[in-house]
Amino acid sequence: MGKTLQEKYSILQEYLRGLGSVAVAYSSGVDSTFLLRAAREALGDKVIAVTAKSCSFPKRELDEAAAYCKTEGIRHIVVESEELEIEGFRSNPVNRCYLCKHELFEKILKIAEENGMAYVVEGSNMDDNGDYRPGLKAIAELAIKSPLRYAGLSKEEIRALSKELGLPTWDKQSFACLASRFVYGETINEQKLGMVDRAEQLLLDLGFHQLRVRIHGNIARIEVLPDEFEKILEHRDIIVKQFKNYGFSYVTMDLMGYRTGSMNEVIDTTAV
Repeated sequence: MGKTLQEKYSILQEYLRGLGSVAVAYSSGVDSTFLLRAAREALGDKVIAVTAKSCSFPKRELDEAAAYCKTEGIRHIVVESEELEIEGFRSNPVNRCYLCKHELFEKILKIAEENGMAYVVEGSNMDDNGDYRPGLKAIAELAIKSPLRYAGLSKEEIRALSKELGLPTWDKQSFACLASRFVYGETINEQKLGMVDRAEQLLLDLGFHQLRVRIHGNIARIEVLPDEFEKILEHRDIIVKQFKNYGFSYVTMDLMGYRTGSMNEVIDTTAV
């Protein structure tokens, strides 16, 4: 018989207490907000939150991270982490996420040391074990701790516990950095990142919940949940008009709908 949610939460708390003090890699997403809340409960003031600021991280997410930490009285440090300056990143190789995570967590490790935190923790969960996640390799190499995976928590369970804890993120849409919207091998630059950011913000403003805008050259491929397909058509005129204003020449909808890691579907992950 599997463990209950409360048993898993107890395991998480015990694990965090055993670490003594932590710097939480905090993106304001569902997983990292839950982890930060659990760490604060387990360790009190022996917790800091560290958020990376870059052009692949929307301002709305940074603002939400800052607001949550201010409300909860958690010390929040924002680190400049400009991925476009990492050698090889702009060409968007299949190990792009590894390059980014390695550089980012090296910076967070330094911040943790400077602030007397014993460990750095991050919010990957059990569901992340099933997809191509080169960033997990960097996490392992740098000995970053993954408490949610240690406790055996899935995304659905994290949402359920977040709701019980009254966290505002319990039903927040899943998010990944904007660089994940690019076809592998397509050059990533500030202009295209801005196009994707504005396009996704428009869809969020129109009331769509879970979405991605993938970029293929000058083509936008919209992914939304299947039950929101009709809503795309209802707002077709404004979506097409605005996307073209942002710089897209063509606007398409993916009939498979939203799913994580759709850019990984065309690569041989066993060869990288």
